Amino acid sequence: MGPHELAVDRIATTVRALYSRRESYRIFHGSTNSTRPVQKDCVVDISEMSNVVKIDPVSKVAIVEPNVSMDKLVEATLEHGLIPPIVMEFPGITVGGGYAGSAGESSSFKYGYFDQTVNSVEMVLANGEIVTASRTERPDLFKGAAGALGTLGITTLIELQLIPAKKFVKTTYYRTGNIPDTIRAIRQETKGLSNDYVDSIIFSKSHGVVITGQLTDDKPDSAKPQTFSKAWDPWFYLHVKEKTDLESLSLPVTDYIPLADYLFRYDRGGFWVGVEAFRYFGFIPFNRVTRWLLDDFMHTRMLYRALHGSNRSFGFMVQDLSLPYSKVEEFVDYTSQELGIWPLWLCPLREMDPPSFHPCTTLPGPGDVPEPMLNIGLWGQASSNMDAFVRQNRELENKLTELGGRKVLYSHTYYTEQEFWHLYDLGWYDDLRQRYSATTLPTVYDKVKVDVSKYRKGLSWAQRLVSLWPFPGLAGIYWAIRSKDYLLHRNSAWIHNRISKNPRS
Repeated sequence: MGPHELAVDRIATTVRALYSRRESYRIFHGSTNSTRPVQKDCVVDISEMSNVVKIDPVSKVAIVEPNVSMDKLVEATLEHGLIPPIVMEFPGITVGGGYAGSAGESSSFKYGYFDQTVNSVEMVLANGEIVTASRTERPDLFKGAAGALGTLGITTLIELQLIPAKKFVKTTYYRTGNIPDTIRAIRQETKGLSNDYVDSIIFSKSHGVVITGQLTDDKPDSAKPQTFSKAWDPWFYLHVKEKTDLESLSLPVTDYIPLADYLFRYDRGGFWVGVEAFRYFGFIPFNRVTRWLLDDFMHTRMLYRALHGSNRSFGFMVQDLSLPYSKVEEFVDYTSQELGIWPLWLCPLREMDPPSFHPCTTLPGPGDVPEPMLNIGLWGQASSNMDAFVRQNRELENKLTELGGRKVLYSHTYYTEQEFWHLYDLGWYDDLRQRYSATTLPTVYDKVKVDVSKYRKGLSWAQRLVSLWPFPGLAGIYWAIRSKDYLLHRNSAWIHNRISKNPRS
């Protein structure tokens, strides 16, 4: 057996032993992009499964193990002049995470969720059996495991589609003056056949920007490439704001962005969440010089590690919430009034056929026609009081449900079990768990719920003491530096510079 087969055999052997004891487990990937508190349960370690097994330029597919990160995947595919149709905006997000979660990006209006660009997966079921699932082989498992957070088995190999790469993304910024115009413009741009990417940033109720991207090899000689990966480069959202700040701006503004810089344009600063690190310490000004000096700490691999190291996932609203287009304005009005969080990120999503754990919605009436959705990235400071923070989340969930929306399940979730299974199809899911021997595994609800009482009981007096400012922030920095994610970030920066200079080799 080759290295991959040996690794899968070891995982299957471990899983079979756990299954024989009817012992539940979670999957350890080596890192996480979830914002939920870390839970210390029995784990199956699959962190070694991080290899690109094969790139086939003829059939335009990549065969990769689940822990291959986005930057590593893009580096491998660009050597053949190809890229995945959907590349999640953070370099550390993995292929397996994209399949098992609800991963989308600015090309999702065209291609759907990341798993909808996957041809097949190899899985170790909860009883240790090794199977393949695709649209034609075990199609129920293939659809059900996408978005089910590893609760139907362990994904060990993924074959995904690729498309031709180009040198640049011609990126155009359209200023809008109110929320309704922004929503209409997004929907209109998703119908444009020439657009490969569409997303939007809303800075305020009177300043929206709709952003489109077109893959191209052609750049006017007069246009200087705009990069976002170097320490002295602007953060993307600040660049967009500066380009569109004038209320009188009537004509669109265009950049030619090297492909890798476009794909990971939100990495530096984690969209704009990195600003909170400056606000937390207070004495560090937020300007171009300090962003340059602290650049190593402002990439998403480091920000996630610092978040978990500081144990400060409570107090920050980090939610992705998807709604029907017709309800987005009302929801933005609600978040503006109740939370006052700006900017907001809007990402259009293709319609999704239920049942699924992906956000999806249907039009009322006969046939339940699936409807496209608009994802809202709501990321910012919330209440530092635990009870008030939980209340804010509960009220947000209630409003989302009222408007026919769903959240992406990487984040804090406070639904009661009854509420959760009212939103998702428990009968469909239970049938899959029975059919594929997954009843010993945690359910999706088990994985996503945040048990505040358990969290509070788990804190010692020393932990409560160090929860006071500035200890959590210092702890976050310590854990970020000592982790292998720091080395991964440094390696990622090297990869990024290399593929930015020559995006096809």
